[in-house]
Amino acid sequence: MKTRRLAPVALAAALLLGMTGCSMISPQATTLSYSPADGVNIPASGPLEVRNALLVADESGSAANFLAAIVNDTDATATLMVGIDGVNKSVRVPAKTTVSLGFDGADPLLFEGLDTVPGTDRDMTFQSGDGEGVLQAVPVLDGTLDYLADFVPED
Repeated sequence: MKTRRLAPVALAAALLLGMTGCSMISPQATTLSYSPADGVNIPASGPLEVRNALLVADESGSAANFLAAIVNDTDATATLMVGIDGVNKSVRVPAKTTVSLGFDGADPLLFEGLDTVPGTDRDMTFQSGDGEGVLQAVPVLDGTLDYLADFVPED
């Protein structure tokens, strides 16, 4: 008779442990770092920070505009070197400012002579100040999204 009374209690304890035990071994999603945008954040290498970096390419993939926000929190003007397929371009960022390539009146960086397809990632290099530089995979998008349509390079 006692075992019949203990069975529901044991079942409830097993269910409670089974339903809550998953959180003991799974990482919390809110503690994982990620880029909540279409582009990616570039790991720091030097004084400048690159946020939401992405390429917008034409259908042929022969040209792409580079869009990003470049943050300079230092007290001096700094230069960011951005490279893809051996072609390097530079962007000067005044002290204590953010340059938004492609937005707020700043032109995007146009890279031509590429062989890239929207929907893929392309390795790009980023270097500023005395930093060694970073190689990062950057997403390539097309003009499907309304707010990116104006950034598709002209054929």
